[in-house]
Amino acid sequence: MNATDTSKGSIPGGDAMALAARIGSGALSCSEAMTAAISAARANEALGAICHLDETLGMTNAAALQREHRDSPAIFAARPFAGVPTLAKDLGGPFRGLAVRAGSRLFDGMLDPSDDSDLAARFRQAGFSLFGLTTSPEVGLSLASEPARGPVCRNPLDPSRTAGGSSGGAAAAVAAGIVAIAHATDAGGSIRVPAACCGLVGLKSSRGAIPGGPGFGNHLGGIASELAVCRSVRDARAIFDAIRGDSAGPYAAPALESSERPRLRIGLLTDTGSDFPTEAARQQAVCAAARSLEEDSHEIIIVEWQRLEASIIASAAIFADIVAVNLAWLVESFHLDLSSAEPLTAAFALRGAKLAPTALWHSLSAMPHVSHDLWRLFDTIDCLLTPMLATAPLPIGSFPSDHQDTDLHLNRMARFAPLACLANISGFPALTMPFGSDADGMPLPVQLLAPMGREPLLLALAARLEAEQRWIHPHAIAGLAS
Repeated sequence: MNATDTSKGSIPGGDAMALAARIGSGALSCSEAMTAAISAARANEALGAICHLDETLGMTNAAALQREHRDSPAIFAARPFAGVPTLAKDLGGPFRGLAVRAGSRLFDGMLDPSDDSDLAARFRQAGFSLFGLTTSPEVGLSLASEPARGPVCRNPLDPSRTAGGSSGGAAAAVAAGIVAIAHATDAGGSIRVPAACCGLVGLKSSRGAIPGGPGFGNHLGGIASELAVCRSVRDARAIFDAIRGDSAGPYAAPALESSERPRLRIGLLTDTGSDFPTEAARQQAVCAAARSLEEDSHEIIIVEWQRLEASIIASAAIFADIVAVNLAWLVESFHLDLSSAEPLTAAFALRGAKLAPTALWHSLSAMPHVSHDLWRLFDTIDCLLTPMLATAPLPIGSFPSDHQDTDLHLNRMARFAPLACLANISGFPALTMPFGSDADGMPLPVQLLAPMGREPLLLALAARLEAEQRWIHPHAIAGLAS
């Protein structure tokens, strides 16, 4: 399959590039695409994917793009996603006119942002038309998106299960076909876990590749990244190319390396240890992906859990310290009233406030060691293939926030997605995608990791796996449905 093909038929159920092509051809106007998306949002309200819907904003944005299509067709045509409706996540950004609440009552009363972040400005430059915010857990602390203030976000593939977190609302909206692509963030798997839960493609890029400033530029000490959840690899490639580079610090954007290599060394890790066991069906999906790549003459090299165990455990501990201290800083800086927060959020803030400076410095000093250890692994392989989730998406309520046991919560997340934090702490790029389905029809996701700046390699391998069409989106995109 050609990863840049824009025909509808290349991705069953359609994708954002197919929708952009239909709009560009005049078969569907920007306003008609927005009307379809808003109608789909209303029809799928019970999913809880959207926490804030602004129809007026959406129609205004669509009308402006429609005028550009008429008056400046060359400018319109240069935008890869011209006229495509999308949603921002209720965390990250910010996007002008959309007041982020981070799934929390802590931030009620704050004004709508008057300016776009650098990333939001690039979303608009790419042609996206925004009309709301997607649900996230309170301050992004969970791998489920079920904030106490509501709504509870459900998986469109099985509403009794989680859509993941913290970009669960984004993933649910895309999987349900409300939008073809949606803004997402990833500090500990928050793009990749929801994508894995909902049968989507999720790319967490190299540290520094995507602009995050000014407010989000060093968020969580550099472990957080923003991009999107997508229905196809070509969408992931197109939005990465449209958004990346010239990120204005504090981290230099890595130089991208070509993916043109006839024979790659693919590291294969299936076992995730006795403390974080991965179900057999999910291990088998990773092995099936390895066999497919081996058929292309790539070399498969087994990587044992013990080789990465120390770095994976360290990554989870570093993540916990950074998240807790960041939350304590937010509470102090903005004079937040923790009595309005969920008990788990308050407990994390207290944990951060109590963390000794030397303990925090120990965690920050451990980060480069995680990166160095992963670099040494990539001296022997070109890419690492792993499971993304240890189990199928869990039932709603599996990550409760009505308690104060932060260690219990962190352990629950680690057991669900044991390899999620490694890419964030190391700064390496990682991509998840579905590669088959289980007996219940839920996706079997795999994860690909590569050295810094090797997103082209990840995308090329993912396109090769996607071409087998082992996963079919059950819900068509609004505006593309026949």
